[in-house]
Amino acid sequence: MMKTVFLGPVIAAGVALATAVAVAQAAAPRTDEPIQPLAAAKVSNPALAELGKKLYFDPRLSKSGFISCNSCHNLSMGGTDNLKTSIGHNWQKGPINSPTVLNSSLNVAQFWDGRAADLQAQAGGPIANPGEMAFTHKLAVDVLESIPGYVTEFGAVFGTGKITIEEVTKAIAAFEETLVTPNARFDKWLLGDDTALTADEKAGYELFRDSGCVACHNGPAVGGNSFQKMGVVEPYKATSPAEGRVAVTKDEADRFNFKVPTLRNVEMTYPYFHDGEAATLSDAVETMGRIQLGRVFNKDENAKIVAFLKTLTGDQPDFRLPILPPSSDATPRPTPFE
Repeated sequence: MMKTVFLGPVIAAGVALATAVAVAQAAAPRTDEPIQPLAAAKVSNPALAELGKKLYFDPRLSKSGFISCNSCHNLSMGGTDNLKTSIGHNWQKGPINSPTVLNSSLNVAQFWDGRAADLQAQAGGPIANPGEMAFTHKLAVDVLESIPGYVTEFGAVFGTGKITIEEVTKAIAAFEETLVTPNARFDKWLLGDDTALTADEKAGYELFRDSGCVACHNGPAVGGNSFQKMGVVEPYKATSPAEGRVAVTKDEADRFNFKVPTLRNVEMTYPYFHDGEAATLSDAVETMGRIQLGRVFNKDENAKIVAFLKTLTGDQPDFRLPILPPSSDATPRPTPFE
């Protein structure tokens, strides 16, 4: 008579072990890729960032009382305005495409030509630019000092009784530093989740990587960390008068060198390039392949690269809109039609 052996616990333990091994293997981060996962922002001074959020949305920092930072860097639209070039004071046409403010804290410098070293230096530029917000730093400070709510908040944050443009730009920069977009599907794949991407998206990334796109678009922001010449293999015929980095360095070697844009959330930040001439991601992929790499991607390759690029969309900024403190009787009134 055969003896019956009950193997239930043994089998169950074996299945559990196999499952644990499979999970461990699937969860192994991909640490050898040229792109790294994007970490969430760490807010060290919430009160400063909250003040900066108010200033970011406040159109009273412009001569017209109509244009705010959010006008050209709309946080409901990927941190851009989705226009070829932005609209400034009195409907002036801007000279260049507005880059996204999302993840801009990771940039090597600010503006396409890198003329601002950091976000604080950048924040003061549009306020005093006659083609953008068309104000002056003094007038902006005068407006803020005439608003009791701002005087109180600046005093609480900075511990002084006087508002300065340095404090204004520091607060705006602190808010912009919070505008990081982690948890894209591509990040999840980098962190070991094989199910985060489809087969076509994985194939698109392999094309993107192996064709050489990652020479410029790498790191956590998938770009933003270097200046490169646009038109390496074939000259790019721009519709914008912008000359690139040469405007800052005065070195002819930097002519038509631009800061490489981040590709994070790129499906939301159309149109593309410094002149906004690429209306779609497919257009951008076709042009960049041709003029930077000397490669013409066929329709299927282009579609797969585009599919990969759309996996770079992360968690968008999610916060309560600020309620701006009301103007006082002494607040200078806007002059939108001058």
